Amino acid sequence: FPGNYRTQLWDKQSESFLPSTPGLGMHVEVKDPDGKVVLSRQYGSEGRFTFTSHTPGEHQICLHSNSTRMALFAGGKLRVHLDIQVGEHTNNYPEIAAKDKLTELQLRARQLLDQVEQIQKEQNYQR
Repeated sequence: FPGNYRTQLWDKQSESFLPSTPGLGMHVEVKDPDGKVVLSRQYGSEGRFTFTSHTPGEHQICLHSNSTRMALFAGGKLRVHLDIQVGEHTNNYPEIAAKDKLTELQLRARQLLDQVEQIQKEQNYQR
């Protein structure tokens, strides 16, 4: 699953959140439903991360700053904008077809099954 994030630090003078300086470090950790770490990596003030999960269910994503100096400078306020892309549209179907040697009909069936699974996940999430 791909995810994007960007951070903003609180600026006391303007009393608003401003884009973070590139020196800010962020650590991203993702755990699967069994508590197994599937991603643990250091990034900058904004970044893109991807992880592959083989376990269905609720995942835990933790982002935290590794810079106490920046946090103190910002009065301890850090805003994180997070965008996670999940579902059938994240699959690269031409790549899947080539790798698994699927016919056009088999590939379409795979896409439809993925769409059904995504609808079920969305319904469970809304409950």
